Amino acid sequence: MGHLVGKDIFRQLGKKIDGLETRAPWNEKLHALLKELYSVEEADVVIKMPYGLSTFEELIKATNYDRTDLHRILDQLTSKGLVVDIWINEKYRYMPSPMILGIFEFTMMRMGPNLNTKEWAKLLHDYLDGDDSFRAANQGGGNQVAFMRTLPHEEVIKPGDYYEVLDYEKASALISETDKFGIGLCSCRHEKQHLGEKICSAPLEKCSQFGQAADFMIRHNLAREVSRTEMEENFAQSREMGLVLGIDNVQKNAKFVCHCCSCCCVTLLGISKYGYPNSIVTSNYLAEIDDNACIGCGKCAKTCPINAISMVAAEQQEKKRKQDAKVDTSICIGCGVCALKCPKKACALARRGTRVIHPETTFERIMLQSLERGTLHNQIFANPQSVNEKFMRAFVGGFLKLTPVKKALMSDRLRSRFLAAMKDGVRKQGKGWLLDI
Repeated sequence: MGHLVGKDIFRQLGKKIDGLETRAPWNEKLHALLKELYSVEEADVVIKMPYGLSTFEELIKATNYDRTDLHRILDQLTSKGLVVDIWINEKYRYMPSPMILGIFEFTMMRMGPNLNTKEWAKLLHDYLDGDDSFRAANQGGGNQVAFMRTLPHEEVIKPGDYYEVLDYEKASALISETDKFGIGLCSCRHEKQHLGEKICSAPLEKCSQFGQAADFMIRHNLAREVSRTEMEENFAQSREMGLVLGIDNVQKNAKFVCHCCSCCCVTLLGISKYGYPNSIVTSNYLAEIDDNACIGCGKCAKTCPINAISMVAAEQQEKKRKQDAKVDTSICIGCGVCALKCPKKACALARRGTRVIHPETTFERIMLQSLERGTLHNQIFANPQSVNEKFMRAFVGGFLKLTPVKKALMSDRLRSRFLAAMKDGVRKQGKGWLLDI
């Protein structure tokens, strides 16, 4: 790797990270961030890694590193969260972390002495929020598939609709069906604390992980293992504090839940501050105001984390209130925080007229995210060291980036057939285990 030094190797690293399911447009801010987080040899290994999950033996072939050296470098990368290792079929499998969900969160969740956390917070903030390039690449252009969806507070769903709530829409079901739990630092609040911008009282230690994700986080000191009871108490506290629950955007085997405040959350600020309504995928519910019970106190508007409720002059004076609460259904994310704080129970979550379709699995989410963001060819032809795959990546990538092609494959008519074809291809490669992650 002698010829890959200085800026050149970090430019290549930036290109590799930009090719994952979350885009990372190149600029000098990204260069400064990568140079701070990765050593030169760590950058070289990540550049040479396949885009998807790979065994250690596959990485030896891909990187041409000595076994001992590769073990050492991977240990360094996984301890930082810059590479993820997951135990599947009696082997650890490794993949490079995307910017989100990955580099940002894991960097700001690291714990221990002698960490340069304040500098990391500044560099991450400069890149993610310094201009519009990162958000525009991932949340603009009509993109619909975010990495996170809203998990409604089930306690405030209208009684008539509650019986239709599916298990993947319930925090209680997620907790009861999981056998390993971790809680770590909220990356957003931790960043804002070091920037001097945290104004809320929400605790830092809140981020919840489940199953395989909890195992990864606990092994690398990014979270501590907790009991089911402590996880239930964690959610109960968030309900009392009126925090938004943001969950992995899948129906099966959800891996994390964020407990988000309006002042710190990168995702919620994407809506309220930067104007990207698709920063998070909405739940299947909308805030609804009972006009007869509402007293016009305005608490729902004050607590809405994205300013989707406004107080306007009352239309009917005989209601004996000066203000009416109006919900902007075009941006409401269906979290239920407004209803938690309503003193008269006049605000509740009601089922949307059209059901929101969430990806069934992590595999589906990554395929759909990558298709939207123009990087699906990297998931299909994942080995950057293969000359044949390099040609196919360029050829297929050019085709898949065509707007009509993307729109067709993402449409209701073709999306299920597209995903079925992708799954069939994975099975033929002997990687059917990817479909169960």
